[in-house]
Amino acid sequence: MKHSRKKNARRYIVAASIGALLSAGVATGAYAGAPTEPSAPAYQPEMVKALATTLGVSEKAAVERLDREAEQRDRFAELREDRVSTLGAFFAEDGSLVVNAADAGAAKEVRAAGLKARVPERGGSELDRIKAQLDAKALKSAPAGVSAWSVDLASDTVTVEVNGDSDAATRSFLKAAKSNGDAVRVVKGQEKLETQAVVPPGSRMTFNGYLCSVGYGAKDRSGNQVLVTAGHCIEDLPELAYNGTRFAKGTHTRFALGTRSVDMGIAAVDAGHSIGLDVTTYGRAGTVPVRGSERAPSGAALCKSGQTTKWTCGKVRSYNVSVTYTDQNGGPDTVVTGLASSSVCTQGGDSGGAYISGDQAQGMTSGGPSNQRCNGQVNSPGSSYFQPLDDALAYYGLTLNTK
Repeated sequence: MKHSRKKNARRYIVAASIGALLSAGVATGAYAGAPTEPSAPAYQPEMVKALATTLGVSEKAAVERLDREAEQRDRFAELREDRVSTLGAFFAEDGSLVVNAADAGAAKEVRAAGLKARVPERGGSELDRIKAQLDAKALKSAPAGVSAWSVDLASDTVTVEVNGDSDAATRSFLKAAKSNGDAVRVVKGQEKLETQAVVPPGSRMTFNGYLCSVGYGAKDRSGNQVLVTAGHCIEDLPELAYNGTRFAKGTHTRFALGTRSVDMGIAAVDAGHSIGLDVTTYGRAGTVPVRGSERAPSGAALCKSGQTTKWTCGKVRSYNVSVTYTDQNGGPDTVVTGLASSSVCTQGGDSGGAYISGDQAQGMTSGGPSNQRCNGQVNSPGSSYFQPLDDALAYYGLTLNTK
């Protein structure tokens, strides 16, 4: 039975790609709005184009918005360093960072820092409590008719996305969700989700006759080099090869088909090999350097690299997202917690692909709607779920490799 489960799980293995694997990255200088001063930010041109298209503005205006986002994020970071009592933040449609303040006094300090503030009815802590209760219920019996549930700071609710309600577990889950009144928002008519699994040719990473691709490079507390990727890509902890040569061995994963899972995992990188420090855009706009892993707030611009849909862009939607993944091969449903959602389009084969906002690494593709088809454009409309990188780094005690 265990062997059979592993065989099914391996069908979830995903082909996806980031960066220049096994090579030291080299900056190309292919960035829009090249800095005139060393400290000025530079943005990947396809991200600028995608944001401009999304907002219906010029690329100059898009760059100005990204500059404004960066400035507001710095102010918010300073507030947290000063221990101002806040409950998270999100970008509104107009590009303003809205900070959830714990009380009127904190709101006054937020406004004094030049940011918008509100004192929400519930706030992040209360919403996290409600979602944790729903997580506990789902982990006892996976609700196949519920695609995802997440804390949505902007609407001050826990949002539940439903694709059907025919099974008993789903009906019970929705009953529990609705018992929280208007603190929970139910959205119907959504699609079933799956990990972005496919076994295509041309993948950058091979193992045991299957294919997948790489996330980010990091080092552990002992200074050993590791690969950070989606957990379902290395569920069997295989030896990993690049162009037919072994370069790493899976060591840890928190993903297991049909059980409570978190979609993160790591592999030990062999001596003599390394993971590149630039995310590839598949020739669309040079490469993007990895300079850190500061988490982008909800609403921030975001792009991802993956072998199927290549370079696609959108925005961060929510964090603290739980999903039900359906196995296309008839295996058990799997509830995965701790994800983030985005409007970035992905398809089968993109799992493990790198998400990046500006030059800050954000995470790796986990999954998306089963029947989603991207239109081939950078700004292709869609949705996806990714494993936040900062959570994986913290859980495994890693330090991200940066330029």
